[in-house]
Amino acid sequence: MIEVVGMTKNYGARAAVDGIGFSVRKGEILGFLGPNGAGKTTTMRILTGYLPPTSGTARVGGFDVQESPIEVKRRIGYLPEHPPLYTEMLVRPFLRFVASLRGVPRKERAARVDRAIERCGLQPVAGRLIGNLSKGYQQRVGLAQAILHDPDVLILDEPTVGLDPSQIREIRQLIKSFAGEHTVILSTHILAEVTMTCNRVLIINEGRIAADETLERLAARGERTRRIALRLARATDGVEGQIRSIAGVLDVTREASQDGAFVVETESARDVREEIARAAVAQGWGLLELRAITLSLEDIFIRIIRGEEAA
Repeated sequence: MIEVVGMTKNYGARAAVDGIGFSVRKGEILGFLGPNGAGKTTTMRILTGYLPPTSGTARVGGFDVQESPIEVKRRIGYLPEHPPLYTEMLVRPFLRFVASLRGVPRKERAARVDRAIERCGLQPVAGRLIGNLSKGYQQRVGLAQAILHDPDVLILDEPTVGLDPSQIREIRQLIKSFAGEHTVILSTHILAEVTMTCNRVLIINEGRIAADETLERLAARGERTRRIALRLARATDGVEGQIRSIAGVLDVTREASQDGAFVVETESARDVREEIARAAVAQGWGLLELRAITLSLEDIFIRIIRGEEAA
């Protein structure tokens, strides 16, 4: 459904997007992650036809974004970070106006608007002025305008910003319901949102693809190394070096927040907890805690961004 090959976008001497390539299958929900300034928004703007690429190609539904921009836009629903709303309009008339712009046949507009209002939970505010709505409800209006014309592709940039916890849960469920019917690119800084809604994760950093994995394969990255939480009653000088000398230990970091606390990183194939415990007893360190730490998606994300994991 989406195919990007060698796409670059330069702003002067700076490459905001640097020769990236990826594809998204029909019905897939792709989590699009990266730190601020990584190139996420630029990529989405190119896919939606707001910006031309400097080089490379991007195709949506078989249509090139430069050669057939109108055909591409017919197939895309876009919710940018700041929803494109006319705040002086009422919600329902605004959605009817957007439906007309999107080319929805006149006889279908009322039904499409009603369906979008229902799916996005806008019934209580459908007759109210958009400018008087809370940020959360304005975000919902932005999502409603994106799905009005039943697009093949949805590109959502931070769709749950400003929502309360119950609204976030409802919008996540709505996005999950799109799977199979729509292809979705979801850009977010909320990593829990990715695990709850997405099939696959694409991480971009400094304009380049740092990782392109299913959630299962991304989680498996955390199993390549193990981390152990260690706390000692008597952490004598040189204890880090003694632990580091144990076979299978890769690194030892002292935790500044708690006296005698360390994080020990080890090879995944070797469980060194028994040897650490033996050393603690032999050296009289006073073993208070020794437990394995499971790497979270956030830990893995930070490692990838820092270049600690091979893409």
